[in-house]
Amino acid sequence: MELDLTPKLPNKVHGGDGGSYSAWFPEELPMLKEGNIGASKLALAQHGFAVPSYSDSPKVAYVLQGSGTAGIVLPEKEEKVIAIKKGDSIAIPFGVVTWWFNNEEAELVILFLGETHKAHKAGQFTDFYLTGSNGIFTGFSTEFVGRAWDLDESTVKTLVGSQTGKGIVKLDASFKMPEPKKEDREGFVLNCLEAPLDVDIKGGGRVVVLNTKNLPLVGEVGFGADLVQIDGHSMCSPGFSCDSALQVTYIVGGSGRVQVVGADGKRVLETHIKAGSLFIVPRFFVVSKIADSEGMSWFSIVTTPDPIFTHLAGRTSVWKALSPEVLQAAFKVDPEVENSFRSKRTSDAIFFPPSN
Repeated sequence: MELDLTPKLPNKVHGGDGGSYSAWFPEELPMLKEGNIGASKLALAQHGFAVPSYSDSPKVAYVLQGSGTAGIVLPEKEEKVIAIKKGDSIAIPFGVVTWWFNNEEAELVILFLGETHKAHKAGQFTDFYLTGSNGIFTGFSTEFVGRAWDLDESTVKTLVGSQTGKGIVKLDASFKMPEPKKEDREGFVLNCLEAPLDVDIKGGGRVVVLNTKNLPLVGEVGFGADLVQIDGHSMCSPGFSCDSALQVTYIVGGSGRVQVVGADGKRVLETHIKAGSLFIVPRFFVVSKIADSEGMSWFSIVTTPDPIFTHLAGRTSVWKALSPEVLQAAFKVDPEVENSFRSKRTSDAIFFPPSN
């Protein structure tokens, strides 16, 4: 079967004055269904409020731009009210109720990536809203709502019918939302732009990895993530996930070129990628990227909590571990060519700055 790995932009699902919700769909990006991956974006204007909801899929949220407030309620726990800003990453397990609010002039934009193995639709998130025209309350009869919360019929009708918005609403500027608590960020949020770097190569690039060590909730969502930034004209080494994980990549900023090679040495993707696009690399396929002049950054999830990668170039390359005789036989070359091949990239690892 021919795999369509072409990067895609999201489609708007719903929205209004308060903001919009967009998503990628399996019909346009088949690898979503193939890999049981979901992807969406929330954009909130000033005073925009995404009403409380929960999802059928575990997710990682990444703040692409702006700042605001997030509310998080883990099962049988108290609400956490968290200040969020650009670069923040939040792990959101199954069944966790969340809400999002933007009180600033600048638009707040949040990316959601996750797995859909147990979702209603493979390759797509289904969100359940607690209020609004599509909220759970509206589905129950007045009798059931009244009995459940011990309310009279008039109060039930007011409670259920007052909020006519769908998912995202715009609040009055004078309305006061809960103030975030600094201590609530602890254990829930990792800012990828401020966290210690896992990889830092001068003139090449930088990586921050989200895993069970720096964000414990990653263990509950079941997959890890990373933010990669490479400098202008730098290259990310060809590599693959050696623990059968899928790589789901969203281009955060900049642009560049990408190539993906699959089975039988077939190049299955060669294209130019830019900010806002999403693409998925299948299990064991090899991917490499080269940034344009302004550099390029991307946020990825890898469908295992603590991913392991094998690189095919650089100091940590698998080629460096193989014996010279094996390389000579495998490439069918003489010792001089093999030695030339082995002697290159002895200090660079993962990222390769441009040649002067």
